[in-house]
Amino acid sequence: MIKNILFLFLFVLAGCSKGEKNSPNVFFAGQIINPTDEYVVLFKGERVIDSAKLDEKNRFVFELDSVTEGLHHFNHAPELQYVFLERGDSLMIRLNTIDFDESLVFSGTNSSAEINNFLLDLFLSNEKEEKAIYKKFYGLEPMEFDSHVDSLRKEKMTNLESLASEIKLSSSAEEIAKASIDYTYYKYKEEYPFAHKKHTGQKVLKNLPSDFYDYRKDISFTNAHLNYLRPYYRFIQTHIKNLSFSNCSASCEIRGDEVRNQLHFNRHKLSLIDSLVQENELKDNLFRNVAFNYLLAANDTEKNIESFITDFHLRSGNNRHIEEINELYQGIQNVQPKKKIPDVLVTNLNGEKISLQDISKEGKVVFYFWTGTDKGHFKSIVKRIEYLSKTKKDYSFIGINIKTDDSTWRGMVDTYGLNDEKQYKADNFEEITRALIIYHLNRCVITEDATIVDAFSDVYTASL
Repeated sequence: MIKNILFLFLFVLAGCSKGEKNSPNVFFAGQIINPTDEYVVLFKGERVIDSAKLDEKNRFVFELDSVTEGLHHFNHAPELQYVFLERGDSLMIRLNTIDFDESLVFSGTNSSAEINNFLLDLFLSNEKEEKAIYKKFYGLEPMEFDSHVDSLRKEKMTNLESLASEIKLSSSAEEIAKASIDYTYYKYKEEYPFAHKKHTGQKVLKNLPSDFYDYRKDISFTNAHLNYLRPYYRFIQTHIKNLSFSNCSASCEIRGDEVRNQLHFNRHKLSLIDSLVQENELKDNLFRNVAFNYLLAANDTEKNIESFITDFHLRSGNNRHIEEINELYQGIQNVQPKKKIPDVLVTNLNGEKISLQDISKEGKVVFYFWTGTDKGHFKSIVKRIEYLSKTKKDYSFIGINIKTDDSTWRGMVDTYGLNDEKQYKADNFEEITRALIIYHLNRCVITEDATIVDAFSDVYTASL
């Protein structure tokens, strides 16, 4: 009881002492129902500001001497969400991890709670609206589509103007809110001609109204405050891809809206980022995004991959993510066709450790992956493997479990009647992820006599 009163007192005291935001101090606290981790970690961009351990009531407190005004995010693994902080803020949250975003509520002094709840409402609204736009709007003709998305944008702007008339918003808060609205709808417009063709089969890219992309003249490539704003970053990614596609059709061998020359297409994206983006952190992040997408998805030749990395180093050799990208590149080099599968150890149900090379040393083997934390994926993959085992009898299908505690793994193998002799557990998640380049769970690795045939196949589309 005393602790509860003290917690409330601290919040009220913080609010009273900072009502006019004269102090640089920031008080950020809250309670998490059904916590999934012991800590809450506060970030500004990629930099950790501080971490707070939950107490016995699952509450946390950050008391900061000052903050860099603007958008932050807090992480309670595996979830994260925005929090906008300014000097003098006193802000509290309450959430339930079962419905993390939907249950999150901000309360506090001054305008801090209002702007954070507004940004959260935008986030939740956009999640629902995006589905409707993909399903209903992309099939519309250009002018009708433009009218619909512009109407939705204006509605959000009206709500922001209403909020600003009721409370005093800082210029930074208003800037973030406005950008959240604008860049959400700008991204839809960037996607429209390609999504429209998928829906209708009609090509409209060259027949769009002359003012369709007028907003492009107002795009900022220099505003560091927007770097980690999700709508802005997603828009910039889509915009760069769109420009590359539109300006590079011949050299990139684009046929039927499909890029045939992934090397040239992605090098073109690097060139555009280099020329358009002046803000260094944004540029580094965009370069990283292009590198990861190409290296993980292109499934290109070893020679082309080497050529891409050479170009990447010339343009962004001091990239803040360079070590991560080099590590990924080296990992991909190690799992090219005709190379031995990495000699990673996994554990069988008897508790014995055995290497992937020993498991696959004879015959054709498909390694697939699953985790106990995603039951939907697990059930789907079990059905898929059952089908493949019946139709591709010359292959042995070996399941590798990742990120699951031992008892849960054993329980799921037993409950679903999986073959004990074909189920293993990866004890070191990071090691097997790096060695086999596992960045999505549908990945499968095909080998013959412990030699890699294809390390970048998809278990649902693999050619066996």
